[in-house]
Amino acid sequence: MTGIRRAAAPAALALVLALPVAAAGTASATSSTTPSVASPTAASPGVGVQLALPRPTGPHAVGLSLLRLVDADRPDPWVPAAGPRQLMVSVYYPARPGTGEPAQYMTPEEARLLLQRQAPGAGIPPQAVSDTRTWARTDARPAPGHFPLVLLSPGYTMPRSTLTSLAEDLASRGYVVALVNHTYQDSGTTFPDGQTLTCGTFCDRLPEGWPQVNQIRATDMSFVIDQLTEHHSPWRYAHMIDPQRIGMAGHSVGGSAAASAMAADQRVRAGVDMDGTFDILIPATGLDHRPFLLLGTQSGHAPGIDPAWDRSWANLDGWKRWLTVSGTDHISFTDLTVLASETNTPIPGATLPGQRAAELTRAYVAAFFDLQLKGIPQPLLDGPSPANPEVTFQHP
Repeated sequence: MTGIRRAAAPAALALVLALPVAAAGTASATSSTTPSVASPTAASPGVGVQLALPRPTGPHAVGLSLLRLVDADRPDPWVPAAGPRQLMVSVYYPARPGTGEPAQYMTPEEARLLLQRQAPGAGIPPQAVSDTRTWARTDARPAPGHFPLVLLSPGYTMPRSTLTSLAEDLASRGYVVALVNHTYQDSGTTFPDGQTLTCGTFCDRLPEGWPQVNQIRATDMSFVIDQLTEHHSPWRYAHMIDPQRIGMAGHSVGGSAAASAMAADQRVRAGVDMDGTFDILIPATGLDHRPFLLLGTQSGHAPGIDPAWDRSWANLDGWKRWLTVSGTDHISFTDLTVLASETNTPIPGATLPGQRAAELTRAYVAAFFDLQLKGIPQPLLDGPSPANPEVTFQHP
């Protein structure tokens, strides 16, 4: 994740959102109707279509709980004067169909701050972004059973909402998914009291460098695991979680942090890095034979391009795969690629349609966790597939 890579998302998002889109009411998560898509050339101010995430592919309906977690034993490492470290976590889970209320993509204030940082002057109503169509339902009744836990960490400056599509899909396939915001590391996160905390100048400067970001995120994730698996968990459906089956995936610096979390916490049994350089290399001693998946762009993370991937790959001592996807850009592993596709807006450096990029990301990440946390054989991970010619299995 070079400096160029870190700066790729804002420019692309500005193009994605530089089209007028009208907000619309959120449809039922059980509806079989595919949201319509209009050509951006036909759009005019105040007229357009509702943005929508792709339908989850698993058999379960999806529930959502929003949690504010406070680590009373740790001052906030970025803003110590703010008091104890607090995190907002979106917990997605397999749910009973027809229960709960439609879930919001993000708050209007979060959308406003995202647009202000990533697409200033585009003239997009924040409500149009916050009303992006999702499939989860807030506080839906849980499905019976015990499920693996997967933690998700977004890219730097990016709200956790930008990994919603992946979170919803994993939950529909039988996972509890904790999508974590890392406070003061994104454009803005709204807490239950209505306060929205931003990254401020931290989004533009990192005085302690990227390794500190990884370490803080790893500590955040260990705290979230504690909160979700302890006997008196603040999440009322914590009984759904199988604490012996925990994995983590992340995009950009969140993917690097997945490796840092595994190195620091033995409870994280499997990890996925989606196009993030290793700001802290995989230890020379490995990860105690735990499995790891590298999933990146062909242009940025084929062997020999990112030395951190080359060195970390050599240190991985368990099951491992190195996959690259042709035609993708750094943000192709996030919801932003879908929003671009919905508006027929090109992403610089990406030729793969957004819906296809999302399909491949969700398929390979889910296959990895199905194999490693559920023990279900996954031929998709055995080698190249004629159905997915965009995906290359690298063998450095």
